[in-house]
Amino acid sequence: MVISGNAKGYALGLSDLWRYRDLLVLLVQRDFKAIYKQTILGPLWLFIQPVLTSLIFTFIFGEVAKIGTDGMPRMLFYLAGITLWTYFADCFNKTSNTFTANAAIFGKVYFPRLIIPLSVLVSNLIKLGIQMTIFLGVWIYFLYSSDVIYPAWDLMWILPVLIIIMAGLGLGGGILISSLTTKYRDLIFLIGFGVQLLMYASSVVLPISSMSEKTQGLMLLNPIVSIIESFKFIFMGSGFFSWKWLGYSTAFMLLLLLFSTIIFNRTEKSFMDTV
Repeated sequence: MVISGNAKGYALGLSDLWRYRDLLVLLVQRDFKAIYKQTILGPLWLFIQPVLTSLIFTFIFGEVAKIGTDGMPRMLFYLAGITLWTYFADCFNKTSNTFTANAAIFGKVYFPRLIIPLSVLVSNLIKLGIQMTIFLGVWIYFLYSSDVIYPAWDLMWILPVLIIIMAGLGLGGGILISSLTTKYRDLIFLIGFGVQLLMYASSVVLPISSMSEKTQGLMLLNPIVSIIESFKFIFMGSGFFSWKWLGYSTAFMLLLLLFSTIIFNRTEKSFMDTV
């Protein structure tokens, strides 16, 4: 086998990813086991984290701040936003340090570097599946115990599409930051609180229905907003849903993913000189 460099800086290297699919499976298994191997509660943290966060949001933003939730039960409203947001935040945070965190192994053996962030996306899908189970349990309870929830059953089919768009945004943003941090280490310090600030601008806590028309337009420029609002609309019948803005989020994700992958593949050729 002859290994040679690709002179095309715009190449995506998707064929290499398919050839190394077995490595992707092994990395997913490693990631899931490594996180909870030495913890007392283990995978139970996947259940505790979203429930505890939703309870805190319900108390602080609902009981203390008296922020509206589109007439929906507060616990369900916040849990709906947290479920998809957590998936995006985990994907973004864990892929944004791909080069710096894996410099040791990258310098010893060849494999498509994009395999690492892709394994993060897949392993986080397992976490998302567990948290979706929690959300569906709470949703079913309020669906039959209250008369304020009217699901959009005809739109349920776009749920996988929303997850794919959110995964693409997390991956695209994460590998772009990872590529930039090989030269600009200051970005590492911005990621932590930057993601937290972005949450408050993504309609996780504040429904855009409570905002002015001008503010709604500005909020919708954030591609995450239409995804979370669509998720709430599908399951609860309240919130904002627009095919136009969902198309905008999809186009934004595709362009970001394409641009970030090209930058990532170009950076991997020389990042060992700067890391």
